[in-house]
Amino acid sequence: MSDRDKSQPPIGPAAEAAKAARDARRAEALRANLRRRKTQARGRDEDGQPLPATEDGAASHNMFPPISD
Repeated sequence: MSDRDKSQPPIGPAAEAAKAARDARRAEALRANLRRRKTQARGRDEDGQPLPATEDGAASHNMFPPISD
């Protein structure tokens, strides 16, 4: 089944090839974005452990350790 709007005239082979190339680039960009987001989430899971409570037993205001470069 086609995604083409039936009210528009049929498109030629060059336009179909260009659309397929755009769709392929978009799909690859979405996959790359998902990989990047998963990597970031894994980093947060490993590095985002809350700091222990202070000496008086109160929770620290900054619940995450400082970022070191």
